[in-house]
Amino acid sequence: MTWRRLSFSIVSALFGFIAASPNPSAARRVDGAMQLVGRMRVARAAATATAIADSRVLITGGMAEGGRALREFEVFDASTSRIAMSGEMDESRVDHSATRLSDGRVLILGGYNGNYLKSATIYDSRTSRFTSAGSMNVGRSGHTATLLHDGSVLIVWGGVGDGWSFLSSAEVLDPRTSRFTPVRSMAVARASHTATLLLDGRVLIAGGHRDRRENIVVYASTEIYDPRQERFSVGPMLTTARHKHEAAALTDGRVLILGGSDPRDRVLFTSAEIYDPTTNRWVAVSGMRHGRYKFRDTAVRLSDGRILVTGSGRLAEVFDPGMNTFRSVEGDFGQAYSFARAVLLDDGRALVFGGYDNSMRNSDGIWRFGEP
Repeated sequence: MTWRRLSFSIVSALFGFIAASPNPSAARRVDGAMQLVGRMRVARAAATATAIADSRVLITGGMAEGGRALREFEVFDASTSRIAMSGEMDESRVDHSATRLSDGRVLILGGYNGNYLKSATIYDSRTSRFTSAGSMNVGRSGHTATLLHDGSVLIVWGGVGDGWSFLSSAEVLDPRTSRFTPVRSMAVARASHTATLLLDGRVLIAGGHRDRRENIVVYASTEIYDPRQERFSVGPMLTTARHKHEAAALTDGRVLILGGSDPRDRVLFTSAEIYDPTTNRWVAVSGMRHGRYKFRDTAVRLSDGRILVTGSGRLAEVFDPGMNTFRSVEGDFGQAYSFARAVLLDDGRALVFGGYDNSMRNSDGIWRFGEP
């Protein structure tokens, strides 16, 4: 398999998880339209975007046009709408993860650049430098990395390893020691799933798929990881089998699942459903206005508790958990960009970065939602 074909296949398996943001009980409602506010120095898709400090966002790696994994990183300053700095990481990476740690540093894990990477690196915004954080037990890409309540990071190997193998294994990293410790595997190997931190510290793994093409199986199954027992247990079935979907944690502890596609990616789902940990059940809710897939890390929880959904469509939309309804947001992206990235700033505004269109042309655009 050529690097170009393999790169496209890997990107097709991307998925994401959503990190919780502050309690909005006293927050004012955030409104606005999507507005183009800047340009990255490198047009990229399937990169990572992580809020670091002082309205800045770290953008790492991703895929250049033609399938090349990028080594370049850049830092966008939302206060000036300009790129504040740029440089290179230790390795080029696509299909990697970025997790903001409890101390504000950013953990970059794994990915693919012709090899499945074991390496981990940490970016410190105070020094603007990357330093080694050790190595995972096995080189992987297409994983989720979830910050747990104790400051450690759960790495769930959905995605692929050598020989395009689908994986069920997981491990936990202690950033203080750079030690990776394997934990019990999931019940099934899965890629294109989501991982969402619950209020009680457990992690919900939902959906995804295994195998490819005529052998592909898309899951309605879920699993829940308990860090106290260091093991997964079987969770309730989704109302719809889905992969390449998105997940968002609601302020009341429930989890919203959005979109995805059928096994052949011929039908993009508008459907949505919510998991309630108190009843351990999924309930379908009103669907999105636009079918979406390949949109990991493009839904963010606003300070008022609503969910802004930005990926895989020309228009963004907002989910109101009180009404269980979606409404479209003004401001046309111009293209339906897949594998863009979104991040929430401390001031309540949201930023959206890059992605590629239906012709595999990358965007360098930076969009903002929120009051000017």
